[in-house]
Amino acid sequence: MAALLCLWLVAALAQADEGAGFQPLTVDDPVNGGTMPGFVFYPLVEPSRIVWRGPYEVHATPGARVTDGSKPLVVVSHGHGGSALGHHDLAVSLAHHGFIVATIEHPLDNFHDLSGTGTAKVLVGRPIQVKATIDALLADAHWNAKIDPSRIGVVGFSAGGYTALMVAGAVPRFSRFLDYCELQPHDAEICSALAKAKSRGSQGTELAALQADLRKWGNPADSRVKAAFVMAPLSLLFDKAGLSSIHAPLFLSYAENDDVLVPKYNALSVAPFLKTLTGINRIPKAGHYVFLSPCSPQLAASAPAICTDPPEVDRVSVHERINADALTFFNQALRIPGQVKDQ
Repeated sequence: MAALLCLWLVAALAQADEGAGFQPLTVDDPVNGGTMPGFVFYPLVEPSRIVWRGPYEVHATPGARVTDGSKPLVVVSHGHGGSALGHHDLAVSLAHHGFIVATIEHPLDNFHDLSGTGTAKVLVGRPIQVKATIDALLADAHWNAKIDPSRIGVVGFSAGGYTALMVAGAVPRFSRFLDYCELQPHDAEICSALAKAKSRGSQGTELAALQADLRKWGNPADSRVKAAFVMAPLSLLFDKAGLSSIHAPLFLSYAENDDVLVPKYNALSVAPFLKTLTGINRIPKAGHYVFLSPCSPQLAASAPAICTDPPEVDRVSVHERINADALTFFNQALRIPGQVKDQ
């Protein structure tokens, strides 16, 4: 018994000494031209430092050397108006356990530029930008040597969840906006643009044009992606037929009291048709933004709407569960060898 306890203590201390590093990432944007900023997180064999990037407290060491060996890759797609660091704790958690994690900032749909809302450059362009991120890393001599191209996954939140579903093979039907907005006409975030098109007498034409642009920049699906972890997705645009082409394993998480993307019309409406769904998690009493990393005091002061949870919801504890679910899911779905530790 004493020997077993000693071995456990040695293993625990060894894990405590391991951490995550990160480096800036720049990816060419095939949709708009220009580039997309982001970060790459990766495992270290020494403890992480804590650094600040804007209002984000990131538990990863900037610029540290990447450990040797081929690792699985996960690309993170943020939500509408989000940022490349909006899910930094999940990125760090996966990196700590042996993954390379890339995050990008989607042009025209981020915290400082929402000018592409509702356009093809966002609704069609987002998955193309995730694919471009994978292309860029695999084409880079440094990262190519560190990534196992047979083990690639995606994470997506909100509009990023919609993005992840498309990368995994889902096909949206944009005319479903009409059905939804008839049921929920007061949902200004989703339906205001459609209402303006209706007033111009062009909503049908505009939605048809959006559908016609679905392959404007190529196929949004990526067969290299073998698993998708989807959080509170914008999924009202997918029907049974549009979801039938997904073949990668999926994990779905949603917040019980989400009033931004109501589960009845989004997560719960698609769950019965996800034939590859391996798990689903409901976060009791939580709202939409619970999936964002726990906020620093600075971020909470400047953006209370995305940082404030109901009194009975502890975002730190919620993220312990989210991060554990993601790790377990990707370990299983990507068939990670035994050296990648379970929590």
